[in-house]
Amino acid sequence: MPVQYKDYYETLGVPRTASDVDIKKAFRKLAREYHPDVAKNKKQAEEKFKEINEAYEVLGDPAKRKKYDELGANWKSGGEFRPPPGWETFGGRRPQTGRGPRGEEYEFHFGGTGFSDFFEQLFGAAGGRQAGGFGRGGAFAEEDFAAERGRDIEGDIMVTLEEAMHGSVRSVSIRHGVTCNHCGGTGQRAKHLCNVCGGTGQVPKTDTYQVKIPSGVTEGQRLRVPGRGESGVGGGQAGDLYLRVRLAKHPDFEVVEHNLIYEAQVAPWEAVLGADLSVPTLNGRVNIRIPPGTQNGQKLRVRGRGLPERGGGGGDLIVVTRIEVPRRVTDAERKAWEQLAKESQFNPRE
Repeated sequence: MPVQYKDYYETLGVPRTASDVDIKKAFRKLAREYHPDVAKNKKQAEEKFKEINEAYEVLGDPAKRKKYDELGANWKSGGEFRPPPGWETFGGRRPQTGRGPRGEEYEFHFGGTGFSDFFEQLFGAAGGRQAGGFGRGGAFAEEDFAAERGRDIEGDIMVTLEEAMHGSVRSVSIRHGVTCNHCGGTGQRAKHLCNVCGGTGQVPKTDTYQVKIPSGVTEGQRLRVPGRGESGVGGGQAGDLYLRVRLAKHPDFEVVEHNLIYEAQVAPWEAVLGADLSVPTLNGRVNIRIPPGTQNGQKLRVRGRGLPERGGGGGDLIVVTRIEVPRRVTDAERKAWEQLAKESQFNPRE
């Protein structure tokens, strides 16, 4: 099934030759602009933020970017896309498919997860079991239908750090083909092409479920929604739906386990003399003390201001200092620096 091709370079506004640094810089700029917490139009900003995150999820990862670039640059943005031959091994993924009771195959497409069908086909979570149904094919005899549990379905869900902090409930939809009741899946009725399914034997169906995202979820964690997978055969139980958490990239924070890492720009005189600095957290800003003699890359820990852990407790906010030197100075500032150079006994090479 064709999906809409996504030009991730266009989404981030960078050329295909952009460096990793330029890609990260472009993401941070756009993510700050469209973060739902600061944007005026929340709904529009939320969708744009997801698009930016998906693009950075691919282009910000060297391995994913290499695979994406192998598709070539000749695809028209927004056009229909069919994966090239041999795409099943593209990043180890394949579309998630199932089979109905008559052996008809259909694909699953997710909505409300924060990721596009294009991303899911190329980089999304693989199915819980091998595609191709239940080891049966073609037309089945009546006695073949022993009760068998349906397959599990697995997809990805983009979870913001705010959701990981506070928890949330999301509406997730699954779109797939089901047997056309008008023709019984044959594609024909009264020796004519079925006018309901167009001869395919399938009609689209979308099921929507409420998925709870608990506080303290982590990257790669799977959220289980019981009984919302593929239907069972012969009266068997339905499989489960599993959604693998992918934490959305944040313009200010990196995540290491349950800790939030924040880079704070510090002026040279603040590093030397010490200073009080206001830094962001996911629950508002906090003031920290930059001690005199702070070095570039020094880590300052703010206890309990990271992401929560399941069962209680939580990570920390780790502030990493980045000493910034002014690129341009006034004549008066230059004289002050020159005077400091004459009087200072400091030699970093000794």
